[in-house]
Amino acid sequence: MAVNEKSMWRHYGQSDTYRKFRNSPDRLADSMATAGVANSCCAQWSELILSTSLSATVNVYSPTAVVPFGKAPLEGKHHMKSTMLKLLASLFALSLIATACGDDDVAEDTSADSGDADALAAAEDALAAAEAAKEAAEADAEAARAEAEEAAAAAAAAAGGDDNPLAGTAVRITGPVRSPAEVAGLQGALDIFAAENDMTIFYVGSADWESEINVQIEAGTPPDISIFPQPGKLADFANDGFVLPLPDDVTASVSQNWSAGAMGFGNVGGVQYGVPDKTDLKSLVWYQPARWEAAGYEVPTTLDGLWELSNQMIADGNTPWCVGIESGTATGWAFTDWVEDIMLRRHSGETYDAWTSGDLLFSSPEVSGVMQEVLDIWNTPGMVYAQGGTIASTSFRDNGEPLVNGECFMHRQASFFSAFFPDGTPVQDGSEGAIDVFQFPQGDTDPPIVLTAGTLVGAFTDSPAVWAVMEYFGSPEFANRRQQIQKDAKGGGDVLSGFNTANQNVDRSLWNPLEQSFLEIMANNDVRFDGSDLMPADVGAGTFWEQGTAMVNGEATVEEAAAIIDASWPS
Repeated sequence: MAVNEKSMWRHYGQSDTYRKFRNSPDRLADSMATAGVANSCCAQWSELILSTSLSATVNVYSPTAVVPFGKAPLEGKHHMKSTMLKLLASLFALSLIATACGDDDVAEDTSADSGDADALAAAEDALAAAEAAKEAAEADAEAARAEAEEAAAAAAAAAGGDDNPLAGTAVRITGPVRSPAEVAGLQGALDIFAAENDMTIFYVGSADWESEINVQIEAGTPPDISIFPQPGKLADFANDGFVLPLPDDVTASVSQNWSAGAMGFGNVGGVQYGVPDKTDLKSLVWYQPARWEAAGYEVPTTLDGLWELSNQMIADGNTPWCVGIESGTATGWAFTDWVEDIMLRRHSGETYDAWTSGDLLFSSPEVSGVMQEVLDIWNTPGMVYAQGGTIASTSFRDNGEPLVNGECFMHRQASFFSAFFPDGTPVQDGSEGAIDVFQFPQGDTDPPIVLTAGTLVGAFTDSPAVWAVMEYFGSPEFANRRQQIQKDAKGGGDVLSGFNTANQNVDRSLWNPLEQSFLEIMANNDVRFDGSDLMPADVGAGTFWEQGTAMVNGEATVEEAAAIIDASWPS
């Protein structure tokens, strides 16, 4: 007998049995039992049909996925017709068997009826059709599988295939960078690399990075990569086994772009853990030349001359300095910068090195004397404008606008501070509101020593994607892209971006002439890295910041604070 999809659907597709069992073929045996398919002949035929037609899992294929039959269909070509044919043929055959066998009462009355032979023949035809349908379905499925594999291979080739192990990966980065322009430059440069490699990179910045990274480490949930403003903290994590050493090929690649000195800040015990990504010059004073000229002031050349000029400004009714040290859980670092800069002007580089390494105590006359000098300057009546009401409650960020608005005449801060001036602030163009910088004046040391800082990236996850991003951080491509995007975020043109780098292979034409001069200052002077950043984190990013803030607030004397800091130094 001829069996086709149309006749089977007409015969069985609209029946209650089909609707009941179309998605649950395994339950057909129970249905057959209740329908009276119980004698040995019928059981044998039923078992045969079930084993050949319904026992295998039926799948629907698309070019990219496989789903069990009965699930929601996927986009793409679906081979449903042959699958339906297979199921309907099986159901139809089972219905014919049930008719041939009947229930117990009917079987007794018709066991000798010649119609049984016809019914059995019809069942055989149905079984043959079911087997043919199964073979057709399997052939269609195999063709679909081959088509899906071919499509997947084409998609992989378009995305780089085996040559792009980064495709589909994601890398999470944290750090203290959080101003809009800086984040735009950082994330923008990362986005370009991510798009080139069909991956995802996302950055989260926080004012409380120093404390949050500790909590994440303790909880066992560190980011893949983090940006470290303190080499000392990177060294602590490296010594504790949290930060991973760089693979040799990453170290070799990054070393082509950075000096040995710059690489050294990420080296712990002869092993490279950090990749430098940013460099700042800290020994700078921001001012407005036109206002100075109008007031009859000249740039001082010595530290004592700077204090004399400050007192003259007060006598003239002007406020010399804008100062603020608030920075979330990092509050106090701006105070430590002043201490470090003056340490490099009152004492030798060797003395500074002994202090940052723990060989010279905070309670020594050298260090405690400098801390007192900073406090005496700031506490002089009329010396400081603090936009937040007090020095400790004024954010370090909130000093650019009052300088531009004439609330003060000077602000001592690093090269990155150019990112915090109001958008459109003119630079070195001779206009009344234009800003410029002069080098924090020389003190008692000769030759002068300038203070520098920077950030490094360290990795907590060992994966090809993480190492690729780490290598990218140390590349000129990253620096060039970040500079251009950060400049654009500040308004474009010849503005100060706030991003500077000692990467030796960048396109210097992307930087403003003033920013280019920062590297000239570093090249022409002896340099030292930020002292608190070099110290163990419990000291440099801990008690030094905390006790510095306490001294500024008048909550601790220099002697009291120095004793607490010295006691916190790891033994």
